[in-house]
Amino acid sequence: MIDDDPYILDLLITVFEKEGFQNIFTAKTGAEALFTTTQNNPHIILLDVMLPDIDGFTLCGKIRSETNVPILFLTAKTTDLDKLQGFSFGGDDYITKPFNPLEVVARVKAQLRRSIQTPSRQTRKPIYDYGTFHIDPNTGRLMVYGERIECPTQEIKLLLYFCEHPNQILSKHQIYKEVWGEFYGGDSTVMVHVRRLREKIEEDPSRPKWIKTVRGLGYIFETSTDEELL
Repeated sequence: MIDDDPYILDLLITVFEKEGFQNIFTAKTGAEALFTTTQNNPHIILLDVMLPDIDGFTLCGKIRSETNVPILFLTAKTTDLDKLQGFSFGGDDYITKPFNPLEVVARVKAQLRRSIQTPSRQTRKPIYDYGTFHIDPNTGRLMVYGERIECPTQEIKLLLYFCEHPNQILSKHQIYKEVWGEFYGGDSTVMVHVRRLREKIEEDPSRPKWIKTVRGLGYIFETSTDEELL
């Protein structure tokens, strides 16, 4: 948990400990957060935007360059532009203050449930291979033109959801519910993550071949009939 408000830290620690969480680390500055993250390798991060030494968006980008664990913004900055900026820097969810502590716990649990785990050999899933790119659901590894592309967890989960539902029109609400969990965060969340995926897998993101917009309905992941599952 990264926040310079001791009241919020104490409140969340109390609630999370009651829910059975252990090894909760805290930081009140960006510098302290980078050190603590590197030393403790957390499974999930709650991040405030307004810190005394660095803004949380910039800090998120620095953390994201080191780890793909889910990052949830917890902030008083509530505009759509703020939310879009948070997602563009690699955030996976955006919770505004004031907040319900139990909702924060629920969102954290949802992220942890959906975090990609490496299955045993007996339960390995097939790789989705589309020629120009392929993604391994067992490791969350995305390769584009033979080059490893680093992706935040939420982008990997979104791309896998598209791969699991090819050639189907998927509404933004449906996508958010299945990829992010039960709490609907608005169209902008899905739109930003789709745009970032296009920038990674599309030759021309403004004229996408794979993830196409269906005006008024949502998105469709169009695949040719000859793509292979390895």
